[in-house]
Amino acid sequence: MNQKIGIIAAIVGVCAVIIGWNIYQHQQARPQTQSISKSSSNSSNSSSSSASQTSKKTPTESNKPLIVFFSRTGQNYGGSNLKIGNTHRIANFIAERTGGDLYEIVPAKDYPKTYDATTAQAQKEQQSNDRPKIKNKMPDVSKYETIFIGYPIWWSEPPMIVLTFLEQVDLKNKKVVPFDTNAGSGFGDSIEILKKAAPKSKFLEGFEIAGSEAAGAKNKVNSWLKSIGY
Repeated sequence: MNQKIGIIAAIVGVCAVIIGWNIYQHQQARPQTQSISKSSSNSSNSSSSSASQTSKKTPTESNKPLIVFFSRTGQNYGGSNLKIGNTHRIANFIAERTGGDLYEIVPAKDYPKTYDATTAQAQKEQQSNDRPKIKNKMPDVSKYETIFIGYPIWWSEPPMIVLTFLEQVDLKNKKVVPFDTNAGSGFGDSIEILKKAAPKSKFLEGFEIAGSEAAGAKNKVNSWLKSIGY
């Protein structure tokens, strides 16, 4: 009888030891699990914060474009009297879509206010291969990978003052994107002329539109920009 009691006591003792050990192990495991959970939460928050910061990144100077344009106010083709030039309007649409910087080519001497007088002067400048002076300081194009260049078409060509600009800046290895407003001539001879003036640049698909349609061209401009990666 005493032997049976001893065996039972031994069994109870072993069970107590096992139960106690399990409780101890469970208590030890709980803080570790909490620590992992907290770490995962921190990691998740960190990733979320990082993603949020990434989404808020603004374009750097190297990947946002420079939008160069020459545009003329006053009387235009068809008799319209413009306070904002047609090419200027297109430049504004491009800047709004791309976040690029605007640079207006401002002549040292203003062109005439009337359309006929301006076309006569433009023809004389072409015939004598003039380079009209630019009033404002040249931009630092070295900060940009892509340069948009906009102008009206005068006698099937870009105004000579645009060539003044191209010959005073270094566009080697730059992406050049032409855009123009016209009276039905499209690009005329302007693309070939620009390529001769900037032979070491890479030209992307340009955009042309009738000046009379410029004010309402935002959707067309955005579709074109999307097609070239903006």
